[in-house]
Amino acid sequence: MLGIIILLFLAAMLIGLDLGFAMILAAVAGIFIKSGQTVGAAMLSTTTVAGVDSFVLVTIPLFVLVGELMNRGGLSQRLIDWALAIMGFMRGALSQASILVNTVMAGISGSAVADASAIGAVMIPAMRRQGYPGGYAGAVIAAGAMLGPIIPPSIPMIVYGAMANVSIVRMFLSGVVPGLLLAGGYMGICAAIARKRGYPAERRTDVRQKLVATRHAAGVLLLPVIIIGGIRFGLVTETEAAAVAALYALVVSVVFYRTIKLRDLGGCFTRAAVSSAVVLFLLAAAGPFAWLLAESHFNQAVAGAIGGMTTDPLMAMLLINVVLLLVGCVLEPLPAMIIFLPALIPLGRVLGLDPIHYGCVMVFNLMIGMIHPPIGLLIYIVSAVGKVRPDEVAREGLPFLGWALTVLVLITVFPTLTTWLPGMVK
Repeated sequence: MLGIIILLFLAAMLIGLDLGFAMILAAVAGIFIKSGQTVGAAMLSTTTVAGVDSFVLVTIPLFVLVGELMNRGGLSQRLIDWALAIMGFMRGALSQASILVNTVMAGISGSAVADASAIGAVMIPAMRRQGYPGGYAGAVIAAGAMLGPIIPPSIPMIVYGAMANVSIVRMFLSGVVPGLLLAGGYMGICAAIARKRGYPAERRTDVRQKLVATRHAAGVLLLPVIIIGGIRFGLVTETEAAAVAALYALVVSVVFYRTIKLRDLGGCFTRAAVSSAVVLFLLAAAGPFAWLLAESHFNQAVAGAIGGMTTDPLMAMLLINVVLLLVGCVLEPLPAMIIFLPALIPLGRVLGLDPIHYGCVMVFNLMIGMIHPPIGLLIYIVSAVGKVRPDEVAREGLPFLGWALTVLVLITVFPTLTTWLPGMVK
């Protein structure tokens, strides 16, 4: 029975059916061919609704709208000017500025794809004009954009929190330290490569020029502070933070900077709605599919397989990491979460793992797949944006991939890196 469901699901995917429809098709077939007990077809509609029947999912369209308003308003250019004023004195200043901008943007949009597109369109041509190889320029942008779903706000962490029934606030905060570790390491790699290859600095700026650049970008720089600070100090819930951030982004873009006209808002809302609908549809479609897997004892089979290899929680986490890294090589993060979390979340409970640490490690792991060949979504996005070959981006991205894997090991072995900040929130 379970084999038929999985084979049908894979066959539907191979013939090009959308992931959501493939899960629904497999679930419908499973419900009507399941033997040994009566299964009501009503479970299809019940579990579909249950997949999105969570108040915290309201944050998804709100944070998507924030990113859309910021990118549509061209505010990434203000961040780039500010980053160059801060980092311009260093060798390889453009690569350093790219990582810094992506770190700030990660605290605004939570979308790796949006960040790679918006920042790559400006920074990749600029780096190429300064003599950086196209593959290296693309690798820097891809690695930096990976920060988007790790530093809060993060749509994958919202998805995990909703599916595992854990605090979204604590999930958000769990990504702060790993995200900063990742960004710091990326900057170190950029500095080492710049020295080795002789990439130029941009310009030295005095304190007054740095302050002027900061003032021009203040409206953008304040948004991550509002989101993370408001959540950290308990001033707002995650849903309220999303609403405040969307309102703030609207006011800054339309009134303060005037980079978006009122007539453009309809397009911004439409694009945000479409992007949100894709995520929510996948969650809805995962409901009956996950229920059927649970009814078929798939979770117990996975737990039994890993439990048969080891009963040590750390070794189990390392095995799960290996599995997810392989999954990330061929699947994008969100589909991978939708498919595998229904089995992995109960396994974490059986192993007695901290759900916040466990969730952060899984999200971080799957994000690595975005810069990992052969599928690595960000590799292909920056290749298209920067008009460079994907294999060049993948090759130049190996040092960044190596550091990401190192951080994954660190947060797996030392849970405090992910639980210290969430532990300060009651």
